[in-house]
Amino acid sequence: MFGLYTSAFGDLTWGNIVMLLIAGLLIYLGIARKMEPLLLVPIGFGVLLINLPLGGLMEFVDGEPIGLLARVFQGGITTELIPAFIFLGLGALTDFGPLIANPKTLILGAGAQFGVFFAFLVALLIGNAFPDFLAIGVKEAAAIGIIGGADGPTTVYLTNRLAPDLIGVTAVAAYTYMALVPIIQPPIIRLLTTKKERAIYMKPQMKPVSRRQKILFPVVTAVIIILLVPRSAPLIGMFMFGNLLVVSGVTDRLADTAANAFMNVLTILLGLSIGAFMSAEAFLKADSLVVLGLGVVAFSTSTAAGVLLAKLMNVFSKEKINPMIGAAGLSAVPMASRVVQRMGQQANPRNFLLMHAMGPNIAGVIGTATAAGVFLGILG
Repeated sequence: MFGLYTSAFGDLTWGNIVMLLIAGLLIYLGIARKMEPLLLVPIGFGVLLINLPLGGLMEFVDGEPIGLLARVFQGGITTELIPAFIFLGLGALTDFGPLIANPKTLILGAGAQFGVFFAFLVALLIGNAFPDFLAIGVKEAAAIGIIGGADGPTTVYLTNRLAPDLIGVTAVAAYTYMALVPIIQPPIIRLLTTKKERAIYMKPQMKPVSRRQKILFPVVTAVIIILLVPRSAPLIGMFMFGNLLVVSGVTDRLADTAANAFMNVLTILLGLSIGAFMSAEAFLKADSLVVLGLGVVAFSTSTAAGVLLAKLMNVFSKEKINPMIGAAGLSAVPMASRVVQRMGQQANPRNFLLMHAMGPNIAGVIGTATAAGVFLGILG
């Protein structure tokens, strides 16, 4: 009447063991090294859970989610609710003041998106060169390219639309490389700038931004970008709405909920469900390794493009900007800005570049979401 009970130890494969080690590494980076702990710890634990056999956490029956994390993934990621609503929380956490005070930094945020399209082209070329070895078509290339924007929710959103089989590896690549920004960016910045350029002084005092400007900015920006790139509406719309809740001054309770409790719940669900998509069968294959490699290329190219564009702007500008702030054009807020601040003070102790770098940093978030909308408009 009763079957014999068996444990899952005999079902462990070498692939599972490798993924458990990767899970341990992600958790270690989050806890011991404090690299994006709010993301890497849930993702790492999700990876751990899905690679313990027979747990059934990502079980589907006839296309219907049965497992716990399968239900979360289906309801939050497949429906695109979690990535879009995370942008609502991000908007509530964002201060557009530095960008409004210095609008030309918007150009630097846009310029840093060069890495997105460069990695897209490289991925497409590699896929065409090795069609029997790598399953990388134009949609997969777009999902890989968006990693260069250093924006996890945008990466998840676009990959789910275009290449859902890659969602685990692209999300982990985006979030892991975001955490590694303090390691990846400094060598590239030093390579492309002289010590004299890194020491360029920028006055810490920026021109004041009125409350009216702060209220108008999310409204006007949403209208213009969504009219230009309609498919960016879910991300840009939520991002700007979240910010309006803060700057309006009359919805403090909603802003606080969006920035804190709501955002925390979404982050937990996103991390666990993305990690649970990284089974050994889905992750340990050639495509995944190529994605991880191209993610570094995308990040590095975005950083380099931002710095070089800032240097080009200095050629035509009377008031010089420190070219390092161009590296903050990545969406990795505020990690990229902190890297620029630290390197700026190393070159010139009088320099305080954090607020100047926040302009392109915030512009990078807008730029990456817009780039995702462009890809969706063409390929979606």
